[in-house]
Amino acid sequence: MVLPPAGITLLVLAGSLLVDRMIGDPHSRFHPVALLGTFIGLWGRPERWHPRVQRAIGLFATVLTATLFALPFWLFSTYAPLALYLVAGPFLLKSCFAWRSLEEHATAVVTAVGSDLGSGRREVQRLVSRNTAALDGEHILSAAYESMAENLVDSIIAPLLFFLVFGLAGAAVYRAVNTMDAMLGYRDERERLGWAPARLDDLLSYIPARVTGLLLLLIFALRGRGRTAWQTFVRDRKKRPGFNGGIPMSLIAGGTGVLFEKPGVYRIGEAEGPLSERGVLVVRAVREATLLLVVLAGCILFLLRVLSYR
Repeated sequence: MVLPPAGITLLVLAGSLLVDRMIGDPHSRFHPVALLGTFIGLWGRPERWHPRVQRAIGLFATVLTATLFALPFWLFSTYAPLALYLVAGPFLLKSCFAWRSLEEHATAVVTAVGSDLGSGRREVQRLVSRNTAALDGEHILSAAYESMAENLVDSIIAPLLFFLVFGLAGAAVYRAVNTMDAMLGYRDERERLGWAPARLDDLLSYIPARVTGLLLLLIFALRGRGRTAWQTFVRDRKKRPGFNGGIPMSLIAGGTGVLFEKPGVYRIGEAEGPLSERGVLVVRAVREATLLLVVLAGCILFLLRVLSYR
């Protein structure tokens, strides 16, 4: 597959961010990711398979699902005329990431908590797998902003990086694997079916998580919070299970002066004020990291283009 020239790539990338800010994620069963979820639901039911074959089924279905989902993106980027690629490409790329949606989910939780704790607990339960029945207001907000910080990698930076390196098909493969992990990657009856997408998601997110970390360090350094962000990263990044999610969570916690706490499991960062006041700084950090990626990508692609003429 031959990728479009650097200028076309940047136009599609910038256009996709504009589309995201304008329309977000339409709630439709025909949205590509909604269709993906429906397909995963067809095979991702443990009761349909004998436990002895679930790991093999999970591996086969993971490869099949990612291939089927990415195939239309590959065909479009390979055979679509340039004019059509410029018009439709941003919409296809937008279907592989969720920036505005992350903010909307966090805002919905903040609004619900402002109404009553019961509403806040119900709203945040849509974002996290933990039991929210006994959470107080600060812990409800923590769960919401933790989700936003962690998903900076999964929902924004990683799919955009995969697009920059591998084109639309790369972004689609990442989105398919990440969606399978989100639906099946749990230590319950789904564990055998979900082990393959869970491990593959960890692998695919490894470099994007660390690129995200560098973006955040640069942002907080420019704000005069780089040392605090780094110290929190060194101290707290391993408190969260997994080797990717703790990177953005610890850096954002340190850089914004908030405490992310899952009661009885981890405490990341130190509270310099309540999340009801400092949560906006988390949103700001996610926005700035996203925009900084685009700016740096533009600079790198421009330099590569200049060097190619030498």
